[in-house]
Amino acid sequence: MADASSPSLSSSSSSSDSEISDSELDLYEQKYLHMLKTTNPRIKNPDGTLRCPFCAGKKKQGFIYKDLLQHATGIGASSARAPKLRATHLAFARFLQTELSDAAGPSAHLPPPKPPRRSDDDRFAWPWTGILVNVPISEESRVELERRLAGFSPVSMLPLRNVSDQENESSMGSVVVEFSKSWSGLKDAMAFENQMNASRFGKRDWEENGDRKEGFYGWIARGDDYESESRVGEYLRAHTELRTIPDVAKEESRNSGKLVAILSDEIEAKNENLRNLECKYNEIAMARQRVMEDKDKIHQAYNEEMRNMQRIARETARRIFEENVKLRLELDSKRKEVDLRCKQLDKFEAKSDGEKNILEDEKQKTAMENSSLELASMEQKKAEEDVMKLAEDHKKEKEAALAKILQLEKQIDQKQQLELEIEQLKGRLRVMKHLAEEEDLDLQERVDALNQKLEDEKECLENLNGALVSKERESNFELQEARKELITGLDDLLNGRTVIGIKRMGELDEKPFQVACKKRYSADDADTKAAELCSAWQEELKQPSWQPYKIVDVDGVKKEVINEDDEKLKNLWIELGDDVYNAVTTALMEINEYNPSGRYVVPELWSFKDGRKATMMEVIQYIFKQWKSNKRKRH
Repeated sequence: MADASSPSLSSSSSSSDSEISDSELDLYEQKYLHMLKTTNPRIKNPDGTLRCPFCAGKKKQGFIYKDLLQHATGIGASSARAPKLRATHLAFARFLQTELSDAAGPSAHLPPPKPPRRSDDDRFAWPWTGILVNVPISEESRVELERRLAGFSPVSMLPLRNVSDQENESSMGSVVVEFSKSWSGLKDAMAFENQMNASRFGKRDWEENGDRKEGFYGWIARGDDYESESRVGEYLRAHTELRTIPDVAKEESRNSGKLVAILSDEIEAKNENLRNLECKYNEIAMARQRVMEDKDKIHQAYNEEMRNMQRIARETARRIFEENVKLRLELDSKRKEVDLRCKQLDKFEAKSDGEKNILEDEKQKTAMENSSLELASMEQKKAEEDVMKLAEDHKKEKEAALAKILQLEKQIDQKQQLELEIEQLKGRLRVMKHLAEEEDLDLQERVDALNQKLEDEKECLENLNGALVSKERESNFELQEARKELITGLDDLLNGRTVIGIKRMGELDEKPFQVACKKRYSADDADTKAAELCSAWQEELKQPSWQPYKIVDVDGVKKEVINEDDEKLKNLWIELGDDVYNAVTTALMEINEYNPSGRYVVPELWSFKDGRKATMMEVIQYIFKQWKSNKRKRH
């Protein structure tokens, strides 16, 4: 089984864990025994003798089986040796007895020498349990125990009074200390036992001191405590189980495997739901595309109809104008003919009286014809104006019809858009409903985390996390203190119209009150009334009983906003208008963000250029820039 060419374990044992305590001896014995069985150490020499793999530096390395077994057993039983050296040789003795018994030769049928029996074994009471004995059963003792054991994070402590002292209220008894079932619980229990051993109040000290026992003693509950006939043994048998560390590790591995399988099934179900939702989303998207195509077709048909109407209207107007021009030309021609006849008649006026009378008659006829022509011209002009008015009315009616059609089309578009948005929101709601259970951690990440936890042998990082949290709190506290010092020390420097300054969060702006009061009161009373109203509403903001807020859901996130239905805010808006209302609601939101409990004004470093809270880096850069500017001015 052992090979001469196999590597030695002396280097690995010497460079392994740091020194161990007596209470952890059995744990490390199990560890080294497993190492001997899996690494195939170099034990047999070429000449047939045996060697100790943990004593590679010693001169004598040629043992027979019996001497080597005695060597390993003797060092393992020696209390003067280091605990780690004892653990390695005890494991080697058990390895020789179980794996190399054939190397003993003819003496193999004889029972091998047994190492001296220790008071503890590799079986533990699970959940991990500690035992305290010789404890006064009283309230003061319970408080003292809770204080001393607080550093080991016990889950519970149960006092057990001795049977012979049931009637005595201040009698002595035992306390069963239960730790958590995790590996950190085992670590706390081992730390508890190590401290008791280091203080000389461990189990071995309890057994060796006899009747001279002062103070209480403690250790981890093991197999002998579980099998004892004391009240502690009865309690352990009723509430715990005997398990070895490998048993606990195997059970945890099985439970982790089951959890991984369950989580895998859940992932598959979630993926199936997501695929179904994607199909529904694609169907909605296709329906939306069809609606948009129909809308485009309707729009094109409408545009074509409007173009035809405009073309017909233009042709009608052109024809009317052409007829008017033709009539006007005919009237002008008639007027010229009448004027020409008047001139001819004037030439023959002096010829004779008879002709003169005839001429007068002709003149009258001509005047009547001319008057008729004037009336016809006026009628033509009036008809022309009526045609223009009719064309204008037709244009207005056409524009009104066009606007109404556009409005109806817009309403149809809005209705279709709302329907599509409703369907999309329903799809999102279903997605959010299915994914709500995965907000804290993705299932695949949880599976990976579990596998990583098993691979890293379930190392505990609570101490590191606590240190990081503490460091973060200290940093945040220092940052807040620095901001307070900057606000206090730079009040004069950052006053006035500056890019970076100090804003009093929650303080009302008096300007909207002044503008509103100037509209309602005389110039002499406006400023006084504005100051009174501003002061009264500033006091109203400080009242803790007035909470004009409500919680709304914005994209799945709960957000606190102003309650617009609040009676005081409604009356303020009705009386003083939008600007004063906005000033009061802005101050309310600032108080709710910066000082919701005290509700008083809080100074804050502010970037007036960007309208937001200024960072420490921006404040320092601005101060340094101002200092350099002032320095150049002095020079």
